[in-house]
Amino acid sequence: MSNEAAFSLANALVFPQWLLMIFAPRWQVTQWLTKMLFIPALLAIMYAFYLFSSSGSGGLDFMSFATLKGVMTLFEKGGERVMLAGWIHYLAFDLVAGSWILRDGQQRGIAHGWLVPCLLFCFMLGPTGLLLYVIVRAVWGKRTS
Repeated sequence: MSNEAAFSLANALVFPQWLLMIFAPRWQVTQWLTKMLFIPALLAIMYAFYLFSSSGSGGLDFMSFATLKGVMTLFEKGGERVMLAGWIHYLAFDLVAGSWILRDGQQRGIAHGWLVPCLLFCFMLGPTGLLLYVIVRAVWGKRTS
């Protein structure tokens, strides 16, 4: 599979779950997906494949992660496949965070309307959506006390 096709596939895998979490949050399929983390697990397989099969990286030097320059060098030498692995990493962990936001919000009885902006921000801007949820959760907790 080409890198471009893998990129498209990875994006196509996450999009339906994000839609379900926003528009059908209590549907049994949505609940199963957020609990079982099936899509992030598929992405993890793709991630490992593209990361460890990248020919340009010359093998992973885990000390590269210790400095910004090292990480930049890893991406530069790794080329397109390492960059693809990095993108898949974002998709997987943003989806895990979004799944947690939905489950935790439902368990706490937070109205879904408050979760939607958090999920949208998490989908597009990862940690920003998580931060927004932490704020909503803190405010909601004070409202119900």
